[in-house]
Amino acid sequence: MEAFAKETVTSTGTLKLENYKLALAMEKSLVSVFLLIIAVAHTLAKDTTTKDGKRDTKEAKDTKIKLPQTLSRGWGDYLIWTQTYEEALYKSKSSNKPIMIIHHLEDCPHSQALKKVFSEHKEIQKLAEKFVLLNLVYETTDKHLSPDGQYVPRILFVDPSLTVRADITGRYSNRLYAYEPSDIPLLYSNMQKALKLLKTEL
Repeated sequence: MEAFAKETVTSTGTLKLENYKLALAMEKSLVSVFLLIIAVAHTLAKDTTTKDGKRDTKEAKDTKIKLPQTLSRGWGDYLIWTQTYEEALYKSKSSNKPIMIIHHLEDCPHSQALKKVFSEHKEIQKLAEKFVLLNLVYETTDKHLSPDGQYVPRILFVDPSLTVRADITGRYSNRLYAYEPSDIPLLYSNMQKALKLLKTEL
């Protein structure tokens, strides 16, 4: 009988120890979940105001939603781009908008420099909405898109009658359709010219 009582006390003590360990593990889990909830809530409710009551624009800019770079390839993520030359021709004809074709290469420093200025120029981005846009990292089979050779960056315009506007050129005589970052005002002017020609020809 005495052995049975000792065994019961021992098993009761073991049971209490196991319950204590289980309770301690649950408490640690609850504390972890609680801390996680606090961290998430703090991140979501983060105040972007400064001490003087103004909004912290740097913080607000960092939280701005950024669209994934798909067909834009960084030339204007908020613009609508076509995937192929054939699609651009179809959209131009059906929407009566001119096409703006940008030939470039991802590893070309001149292309990258022009892309940076083009994508950050608000007036160009706004005016570009009036075009069917296409940027190509490969050459097309249409020889009209390389009237003076295949080089990058190169920007050409095509009107809705599917005529390449060979008369809208940049400032270089050896690369008529090339633009440098410093040529952005000329590019903007040429974009306006492509739209005006469209209006006067129809």
